[in-house]
Amino acid sequence: MANLTVVGLGPGRAGLITREAWQLMQGAERLILRTKIHPTVAALDEAGMAYETFDSWYESAEDFAQLYQSIADKLLQEAERGDIVYAVPGSPLVAERTVVLLRELAPQHPEVGLTILPGMSFVEVMYTTLGIDPVEGLTILDAGDAQILSAAPALSLIITQIWNRGIASDTKLALMELYGDEYEVVYVHNLAMPDESLRRIPLYELDRQHDIDYLTTLYVPRKG
Repeated sequence: MANLTVVGLGPGRAGLITREAWQLMQGAERLILRTKIHPTVAALDEAGMAYETFDSWYESAEDFAQLYQSIADKLLQEAERGDIVYAVPGSPLVAERTVVLLRELAPQHPEVGLTILPGMSFVEVMYTTLGIDPVEGLTILDAGDAQILSAAPALSLIITQIWNRGIASDTKLALMELYGDEYEVVYVHNLAMPDESLRRIPLYELDRQHDIDYLTTLYVPRKG
């Protein structure tokens, strides 16, 4: 039986990659990254690791749903021919759609052994950086899901995938309906990196930030 092992690249700096994940990537017969666009990949390059990526697939995909389905299908098909280590940003178990799909599709490939290893995600770093205790309650949403909220949640929110100004604008408008224009939120950029930035801003300024990209996250404290 061939093995498809999924590991995480950590949330920002290479020191947050688990030792187990690093050793597996170093010894992989075939290492595939979902994307090279992640800060810790520079450490893989420095270590001389050879890898493939799905970055070129993003250009031709009609939407992310179709893209992630195609990636999961391809990984399982390729794993039938030999062992693969598949590395994703952050933790495989947090906000990683391809891993969810791998779990769903794996029973259709009984000749492939799927192993998903835990890793550190941006969420653990957020707890530390913001000084919050998740035991008090926390909801994590993709930016697209913020638009379907019908009321301000009773819990604080962490909103991910705010990777361009258009998404930031849509998220802002959805949240202002629930919290008001002036509600103070925390704009988080480059978490766990040397140039990490946390800025307290009113909601209406969300899409006016100069550095919105794939490393942007928003923390919305619960209404008191």
